[in-house]
Amino acid sequence: MGANKTVVFADLTGSTGVFETLGNAKATQAVTRLTQWIGKVCEAYGGRVVKTLGDGVLAVFPDSAGAVDAVVEMQRNHHKRILNWPPKLRMRLQVGVASGEVVEVDGDCYGDAVNVASRLSDLSGADQIWATDSVIEPLSVSSAAGVRYRSLGPINIRGKAEARVIYRIEWQEEVMSEFLTMPAALQAVPSFSDPVLGKIELSWLDVNAAFRASDLPIYLGRVAEAEFVVSDQRVSRLHAKIEWRNGTFVLSDVSSYGTWVRFAGSETELALRRDECVLHGNGEIALGAPFSDFSVPTVSFNLSGSAVELEHRASRR
Repeated sequence: MGANKTVVFADLTGSTGVFETLGNAKATQAVTRLTQWIGKVCEAYGGRVVKTLGDGVLAVFPDSAGAVDAVVEMQRNHHKRILNWPPKLRMRLQVGVASGEVVEVDGDCYGDAVNVASRLSDLSGADQIWATDSVIEPLSVSSAAGVRYRSLGPINIRGKAEARVIYRIEWQEEVMSEFLTMPAALQAVPSFSDPVLGKIELSWLDVNAAFRASDLPIYLGRVAEAEFVVSDQRVSRLHAKIEWRNGTFVLSDVSSYGTWVRFAGSETELALRRDECVLHGNGEIALGAPFSDFSVPTVSFNLSGSAVELEHRASRR
């Protein structure tokens, strides 16, 4: 039998560019120093490093509060650290946190929480911390250093039969928006956006369209039945779906070859294969191939009126 623990998976993004710039030897040294530092932060808050996986670190904590304190400290310090680094050398952090039964065998850890934490790290994107409701629920105002969090609603995670309610932990010290919730007794977080006001604008070549949240769901695809048609053979008949859920725009891949998302201001690509992600701000969606294929059909998107977009505006004030 295992014990209930909180699992953290912290992953560095952008390491490919570092290897191209510095070469294998120096890049490996840089990545190793960062993963060792991540491990030390985890240990300082009562965690135990289980293993490093290339540019990622898997750690377990006896409770949620220590894990959340660790990942917030991690993001805050690393963000300050890389401000003066050359853009090509900036490796940013994306973190997944999950709680549940963990079984330890020969120093390694297994269990649903391990799998979910790893998957949330992949889905979250650079500078993000995503956590399950089981992580947030035990937190109190006195724990987690006054950290705020925001519900992203139910999100489907590959390999799970049912969607999980996921929260984004806001680590930025300057974020003081009324749209965020202080850790306290877990409660439903209301949607702060009116479906009539929520809007997403899509464009591909000379094809442009705007959809209100009340018009969703819509499909991006190759056939006329899709609400947004992209005429390219790499695009599936119905390739991706966009829906309005809990005040957010959610993109789901339903294709044969995958969908890639890149947000404005970030070089990180989020690969979706029968997965989904929450859209925010503006960016690009590549259909059928990654962005490294310069001929890939790429749809630009711009959001307004969603809860996530309102948060971003508030945090920039």
